[in-house]
Amino acid sequence: MSEHSLEEQIRRTGPDARRRGAGRTEVRGGGTSINTHTAYNSSLAEAPSVREPQHAPVAHLVRGDVIEGVHYGSVVVLAADGSVELQIGDMEAAFHPRSALKPVQAVALLRAGLPLDGDLLALTAASHSGEERHLSGTRRILELAGLAEDDLRNVTDLPFDPVVREDWIRAGRLPSRLAQNCSGKHAAMLYTARLNGWSLDDYLDPAHPLQQAIAEIVEDLTGQSIAQVTVDGCGAPLFSVSLHGLARAAARITTAPPGTPEARVADAMREHAEMVSGSGRDVAALMRAVPGLLAKDGFEGVQVAALPDGRAVAVKIADGADRARVPVTAAALARCGVDPAALAEFAGAPLLGGGAVVGSIRPARALEPLTTPSSPGGTHA
Repeated sequence: MSEHSLEEQIRRTGPDARRRGAGRTEVRGGGTSINTHTAYNSSLAEAPSVREPQHAPVAHLVRGDVIEGVHYGSVVVLAADGSVELQIGDMEAAFHPRSALKPVQAVALLRAGLPLDGDLLALTAASHSGEERHLSGTRRILELAGLAEDDLRNVTDLPFDPVVREDWIRAGRLPSRLAQNCSGKHAAMLYTARLNGWSLDDYLDPAHPLQQAIAEIVEDLTGQSIAQVTVDGCGAPLFSVSLHGLARAAARITTAPPGTPEARVADAMREHAEMVSGSGRDVAALMRAVPGLLAKDGFEGVQVAALPDGRAVAVKIADGADRARVPVTAAALARCGVDPAALAEFAGAPLLGGGAVVGSIRPARALEPLTTPSSPGGTHA
């Protein structure tokens, strides 16, 4: 994280400074130039079709020997070269990635001049639990920007983590913008807008230069035009892409050269996994269990994960159930070559009968691994 004063940071990251860089620049709204030197595509694929997704069974609830329930959804597994190794359901329909898009948004903020790294950059890409480290980190970002909690425009909420939430209520505290799980992202958005001299009150407007810059990077990393823009739960613009595009974006982040905005985001999230989520959260545990893995979840059953060599998976559970999201993601990672032993704790909660285990959540057969690799992040033999 930069130790320069806010005024010095504005001078160093403003339009004139970016024009001096080696990268290509484009003029955006308000005459501000955004560095796009790491752009991947000179042309984009068409926006994904807005239609009812053709989801397929991705997990079965098996009690005894009978299928008691079925979770529908879609899964895409990408090989290291970007080719589609496995598709279940509909990977090309437009969908809402929700918070699984936050790593991409964090890359966009870095490209626009955000001078954060480490734990505060991880918090920028977080759906946090509302623990004290998350609240204090968000305050630090706001302080660096010379701003306060009242400047945030995300919705108020109680902490996401149930235990933290209970303590919060017991202490008589009310819902706040700081406690809401996207506050780190919003603080970083404000900081970026402040550094660029953009207006602050309307930073969530899709027409705002900040959101236009983010939209450009969403398209750049997914490789496709955005299908639709709506509003996420926190109040920020939500960009509709395809599941395939989300997986492709994650792979591009994890394979980017060291020191690039993409690599900085990946490094920060992996090193500070609990800052990205919270204590005891499955996303943090998954990144700890699989060396080099970048993972991010999103509401309504969305998950994306990618390895340093470009292998990636993206999951959407149609009914939004986390009980299916986690085991299906683990199975997809095993299918693309991660050691199943490293993923054993993510198999899902057992089904109980009379206090005894009588069943389980079983991912679709198509997700069964082809081989058993020799290391947690191994490749197929």
